[in-house]
Amino acid sequence: MVSVVTRSVITCPQCGHRAEEEMPTDACLWYFECAGCGELLRPKPGDCCVFCSYGSVPCPPVQQEGGCCGAGS
Repeated sequence: MVSVVTRSVITCPQCGHRAEEEMPTDACLWYFECAGCGELLRPKPGDCCVFCSYGSVPCPPVQQEGGCCGAGS
């Protein structure tokens, strides 16, 4: 069984603000508003969620299955 990390630090590419966030274990987070500058973050092309694009840890579905959790498929 894979140990799943449920917290990730999102770093805003616009202003560099960092925030530790709890990740949903059964879904992707497609939008995240930066508390530093208000930028609405969206996943980079090819990524399924903002945690996979800007987080210190990929989302739980990717950790468990090794693949995208459904976005863009």
